Amino acid sequence: MSEPVGIAPLVAALGRDGFCFAEAATMRSLFAPGALGDWPAFAASWDTLAPDTYLAQTGRHRRRRHGVFAAAASGPIRHEPHQPHYQSLDYNPLQGDIERWFEPLTPDVAASVSLRTILAFTRDFFGELAPGVDQWRIEVHQFRIEARAGQPGEPTPEGIHRDGVDYVLVLLIDRQNIASGTTTIHAADGSLLGSFTLAAPLDAALVDDNRVFHGVTAVTPLDPTRPAYRDVLVVTLRAVG
Repeated sequence: MSEPVGIAPLVAALGRDGFCFAEAATMRSLFAPGALGDWPAFAASWDTLAPDTYLAQTGRHRRRRHGVFAAAASGPIRHEPHQPHYQSLDYNPLQGDIERWFEPLTPDVAASVSLRTILAFTRDFFGELAPGVDQWRIEVHQFRIEARAGQPGEPTPEGIHRDGVDYVLVLLIDRQNIASGTTTIHAADGSLLGSFTLAAPLDAALVDDNRVFHGVTAVTPLDPTRPAYRDVLVVTLRAVG
């Protein structure tokens, strides 16, 4: 596979450190011209996310949709039938060991050029670090974290954690009227390895979930009288077989 300009340093950084931060300009340069042509409609789909009823039971506010895809090391990426999201308590002490059924990705989002471009990039990028993997299970999560007056929004309510997969992409879609939301990366002993804030649409965190833990600080409204939220796309990859 020929490497777009800029991908080699990111691959090297992730291989060395277990994570890397990529600014929006870098991410945009890795996509073919026009590959994000439907981005406005794609980003607007975050306005139609459904409440996370599981998290609402703990008094927290989050909206999300979820989908599963299957991919070989190259070639088409297949959208799988809707299915639950599952994490063990080892990885999610807040909501582990249960099958959580979220509202599915809408057909337009699942088939969108933007999402398909991001999924292909993610599969190819992490494939550089795992050339022996022939099949991937890919999970896609659309998240909106809402912040309210006196109620900070918690992007990672489970705390500093791993997702129980092989690799993770966190891509910022939008942030409106919020402060903080700093991504932190940690070693197994809890020590801080790095931190950065996804501030512009397409800013990205790329993480080796087997090697490092991650978390995000709470977000608070800059103006408590206006809507305040953080929209991200999370894509996880787990080798199959």
